Amino acid sequence: MKKAKSIMFQGTGSGVGKSVICAGFCRLLSRRGYKTAPFKSQNMALNSGVGIGGEMGRAQILQAEAAGIEPDVRMNPILLKPQGNAVSQLIRMGKPVGTYSAREYYSLHETNLETAVEAYESLAKDYDVIVIEGAGSPAEINLQRTDIVNMRTADFAEAPVYIIGDIDRGGVFAWMKGTYDLLPRGSKHRVKGFIINRFRGDISLLEPGIEMFELLVQPRVVGTVPMLNLTLEEEDSQNIKNSAKGGFVTVAVVKLARMSNFSDFAPLAASPDINLIYAKSPNELTGADIIIIPGSKSTISDMIDLRMRGFDKKINQMAGSTPVIGICGGFQMLGKTIKDPEGIEGDVKQTEGLGLLDMTTVITPEKTLLNREYTGESLLKDIDFRGYEIHMGISETSSEYEQLVSEKDICVADIKNKIIGTYIHGLFDSERVMSALTALSGKNINPDYSYYNNKMSQLDMLADTLEQCLDIEYILSDLH
Repeated sequence: MKKAKSIMFQGTGSGVGKSVICAGFCRLLSRRGYKTAPFKSQNMALNSGVGIGGEMGRAQILQAEAAGIEPDVRMNPILLKPQGNAVSQLIRMGKPVGTYSAREYYSLHETNLETAVEAYESLAKDYDVIVIEGAGSPAEINLQRTDIVNMRTADFAEAPVYIIGDIDRGGVFAWMKGTYDLLPRGSKHRVKGFIINRFRGDISLLEPGIEMFELLVQPRVVGTVPMLNLTLEEEDSQNIKNSAKGGFVTVAVVKLARMSNFSDFAPLAASPDINLIYAKSPNELTGADIIIIPGSKSTISDMIDLRMRGFDKKINQMAGSTPVIGICGGFQMLGKTIKDPEGIEGDVKQTEGLGLLDMTTVITPEKTLLNREYTGESLLKDIDFRGYEIHMGISETSSEYEQLVSEKDICVADIKNKIIGTYIHGLFDSERVMSALTALSGKNINPDYSYYNNKMSQLDMLADTLEQCLDIEYILSDLH
């Protein structure tokens, strides 16, 4: 049986652009007629979604979209979701299997490697090319023995490796050479080249450095990718930033310590009519047209933290005149009480919420994982849209609130006080839903704007840039 060829992109560190460049190659290869799939054996992220088989990282969902295929948990067989106190929830093949400390997790590396190999082998039977993303840096010498996501993945996939360095952070040549020098001796032969990412300025000033670098390190620099103004969703919250571009609707997202699924707000950041800010202090909510409380990996801890920082007083002060939208964990915080009788999130078993909805939430061990079509009601009447649910907990309202979708207590609204709570992620991907919800502020955005079309055009632009700036024929030579 024919087995897929592979190509792998690793990095000099976290946040250097691996996920975006992998998405660009998924798009590029798909346009060239290859049946292409993404793969990342292990991902650590609070940005997750639902694919075929269960929960997976949003980066691989974006990459699957770039390749024109349905996301599948085989593309991200191991997902770690940090939840504070130095522990993470382990998701294996789309399903939660437990909560572990870092030391406990690394003791499972052989089992997790077996899972990753099986997932890759299964994918390789269905596709022509697998675009593989590494994680962090392969040069973390203290972790190389248990690292299943960088060179050990390259080994079992027999993948040529290209190492990405971010020149915008400075010191890119030292970073690239240091990474190469610290690779395991038996893995260096897999490195076929380096990619310099996020370059600004005159390329002729960089070229002498590239020539000198190639006298020091055998694999050559295969191209330089310019800094691109993309609004594609970010995998890591450290990369999210305010988007103030002259829009007339200001949306303030409360920056939670354990914020998850912030991909919900990529459509807002991309909309030309919206200024998106991530509020780190209550004062930053002043003047906002809409306040959003996002998802959280540890709702009770984040609710306590919001209270300590004074967000509760500010939100309650603005509520009634300024629309407040709570999503997932943020929805749970809108209620009167959040209970965790089994200690699933930690030692604190109960806390008060914001009290904006007459509602009680009980955290439960069972995780809801749904990817589906929703039928809008009330404010969203006659709007059908796609979304997904990832949450642990059941919320029960004591008052009769408007139901914004046909299922009870999944998306509710106190219309009079402009309070909306929902378990649905991906609401704003629909321009009609975005328009209907932002209209609560009294301001109407352009209903013809399409986030999906914008995302597809950006992926095409990214693929075009890679074609122009990299030695693509050299990079793809191993695929022939």
